[in-house]
Amino acid sequence: MSLHVRTISAETHARSLRSQASVSFLQLPCWADVKVGWRRESVGWFDGDRLVGVALVLHRSVPKIRWRTLAYIPEGPVVDWTSPTHDPADWLQPLLDHCATVGAFQVKMGPPIAAHRWDAATVKQALADADANRPEDTYQLTSLGAIPADWSSPVAPAVVDALQSAGGAQMASSGAGFADVQPRFVYCVSLQDRTLDDVFAGFNQLWRRNVRKAEKSGVVVRLGSREDLADFHRVYVETAERDHFTPRGQVYFERMWDALNSATDGYHGMTLHIAEHEGHVASATIMIRVGDRAWYSYGASTTADRDVRPSNALQWHMITRAHAAGCSVYDLRGISDTLDPANHLFGLVRFKVGSGGYAQEYIGEWDFALRKTWARAYAAYSARART
Repeated sequence: MSLHVRTISAETHARSLRSQASVSFLQLPCWADVKVGWRRESVGWFDGDRLVGVALVLHRSVPKIRWRTLAYIPEGPVVDWTSPTHDPADWLQPLLDHCATVGAFQVKMGPPIAAHRWDAATVKQALADADANRPEDTYQLTSLGAIPADWSSPVAPAVVDALQSAGGAQMASSGAGFADVQPRFVYCVSLQDRTLDDVFAGFNQLWRRNVRKAEKSGVVVRLGSREDLADFHRVYVETAERDHFTPRGQVYFERMWDALNSATDGYHGMTLHIAEHEGHVASATIMIRVGDRAWYSYGASTTADRDVRPSNALQWHMITRAHAAGCSVYDLRGISDTLDPANHLFGLVRFKVGSGGYAQEYIGEWDFALRKTWARAYAAYSARART
């Protein structure tokens, strides 16, 4: 029987997700409460009367024409791309048809399908080769994606083929997910079937030394409350000025707190972690958990306290909390795939690889222009609005 897609209630959507070990927090129905300016829609895939897949669709309306929208499905949909009874195209086409029916002129989505992984040893060797600046005949790799992967997905190629056949165009990644596009490359630490001693031993020597240095220097890490978001935000703004990005307002993080901590069964939540040194906030981070996966979502640090390594202390604290919650993966989120030491994101790769774990590439975000004239006009409008 063919699949069909229709709008479902947020309650039905949330209930369906509880059958998953974990999903991206960007696909929780409550995430729509964070995204002011977008209209929410929960949709479901039905095989006959049976609900077999769900997605959070965020609609952004065209100015003054609310019935025409750009539809965005961040890190979704949540469907079984490996189903033996349905090809990837079976999931995709009913979704696009539904979005067109409800007025979308364009659909953007990022199916959460890992394509490749590189173990820490592979990444470390690549970084060392890049640092060594080997002669042209020996070393020519400038990106992680150019290195043979330690693991490749058997499913990803079929999904990519389906996305392309349906008219999708892969969107360019900004690097580490600091723009509108979600990160294509991430760095993760496996916690499954490992003790905390195992995880700590997997850190490189610098990470282990920095965690111990923070403790010896008197850095104290504690869980923060909603009221502590003001202190986090102050340090976050300082970080934005130093690292040259546009910070979000404090109210955004307050909405995150309220939305992600709304689950009564503990399926998802957000925690604030604060590192203090000599009586003041030296660094602070936000961790999000859904089911058995945890994400390092936001981080902020003062320039003055860098020498006492509060960032490493916070990472260890969050990993410890994730492990205690039974998480199988701790996701440090975006990295760039660059192997160019001159690139400003090279240091981010080097920092995260110190945690051990693995680098992972997803199939990326995809753009479908359902009505090309509308899509071109909206792109031109958006470009003018940014200037």
